[in-house]
Amino acid sequence: MPRNFCGRTRREFLWQTGAGFSGLALTDLLSRDGFFGQANASEDRKLPAPHFAPKAKSVIFLFMYGGPSHIDTFDYKPTMKGRDNQVVTVKTFGRGGHKNQGRIVEPRWSFKQYGESGKWVSELFPNVAQHVDDIAFIHSMTADSPIHGSAMLMMNSGRVQSGHPCLGSWVNYGLGSMNENLPGFVVMLDPAGGPISGAKNWSSGYMPASFQGSIFRTQGTPILDLKSQDGVSRSLQRDLLNSLHDQNALHAKQRGDRSDLLSRISTYELAYKMQESTPEAVDIADESAETLALYGIDQDRTKDFGNKCLLARRLVERGVRFIQIYSGGAHNDDNWDAHSDLKKNHDFHAGNTDKPIAGLIADLKRRGLLDETLIIWGGEFGRQPTAEYAEGTGRDHNSYGFTMWMAGGGIKGGVSVGTTDELGAAAVEKPFHVKNLHATVLHQLGVDPNRLSYFHSGLDQKLVGVEPIEPIQEVIG
Repeated sequence: MPRNFCGRTRREFLWQTGAGFSGLALTDLLSRDGFFGQANASEDRKLPAPHFAPKAKSVIFLFMYGGPSHIDTFDYKPTMKGRDNQVVTVKTFGRGGHKNQGRIVEPRWSFKQYGESGKWVSELFPNVAQHVDDIAFIHSMTADSPIHGSAMLMMNSGRVQSGHPCLGSWVNYGLGSMNENLPGFVVMLDPAGGPISGAKNWSSGYMPASFQGSIFRTQGTPILDLKSQDGVSRSLQRDLLNSLHDQNALHAKQRGDRSDLLSRISTYELAYKMQESTPEAVDIADESAETLALYGIDQDRTKDFGNKCLLARRLVERGVRFIQIYSGGAHNDDNWDAHSDLKKNHDFHAGNTDKPIAGLIADLKRRGLLDETLIIWGGEFGRQPTAEYAEGTGRDHNSYGFTMWMAGGGIKGGVSVGTTDELGAAAVEKPFHVKNLHATVLHQLGVDPNRLSYFHSGLDQKLVGVEPIEPIQEVIG
């Protein structure tokens, strides 16, 4: 190796200028290589055991930020036909506060029946409609808040307050990563920007930072700040890692009181590995033209969301546990938050996502991956059946009853569970809480939602909270 640093090799330079500081990581690195015995090495690398046989290995959460209208998409309400602008008595609660009556906004799209199940689906989703026999629709979801920020935190972390780990963090904490070179929790945002509350929606809360979501981009550098900067070349970074291996094994005794530092160095090592693995994972050059067309990547309208869905499939193939894709960003009509012109808003966002979502389902199924990949679709809440204002077709937020659906990962297809009232204002039959949804996700991954806990602030914290929560048995195959 050339001597470029004051007559020393770069490896010697890194060791000597750091006064041996980098040797603190030696035990961790050598144990991974089996230096301290194969038994210990395999024990360190062993994934946490699930509580029971899992039906799913990975999760793809398609998050329709802003709150898609259930009664205009998948929750067919034929009794609303012909009642446009009729004032009715109905209790609602949204950003406009509590109301006891409102003006009906009749759905602007027609519905048709699809599949052997005869599921009614709006013309907003003609492509997803072709896969209804693989989908379980939950029409009676409820949440605790009709306000975006707190509702999104609940959908992501089970709490309306910030500071708690998100679903993707819990999944990786409970099951471990299946790929040492990629993050276990990946988030892809809309081009319009991130959602309200920002990074709190993919935070690891009181868990180590290694469990938080990593933002992936489908254009340019996949992960910001991952490329070498400030003149530091990849070869120099490689020498830094090699220098760790070169240190005296006696430094291992310091590991006991340096666990936090070791975690940080381990995180750096993952970042280095990601530099090598991430570009390959996001490179779709080897995908066929037929596959690109399946996801709508050959069309400007669907290219962005199609790229994200295809990348999700590639990440699942490489062992990433949890992927969350956002449709909609920023505020108001940049997302599904249809407060003014319902038709313009939902035509736009459904048109951007329908074909890519259908392509994802079809592609996973033909590759034999749908059985082990759980797909979730939905937003933080639904929308009210009545108009928000004296004029126009906008709908306010509705957390009293809305629709989400799941597919793959051992979920029973072609079923619809729960109902809302005739107007879709509130869940009336088999109401389910967001916590039931989270419990279902963990259950399909082989994790008992009432046993998975993390000790913090003197309590065994759980994603689903203190009270026992049951999965939604009606959708489990």
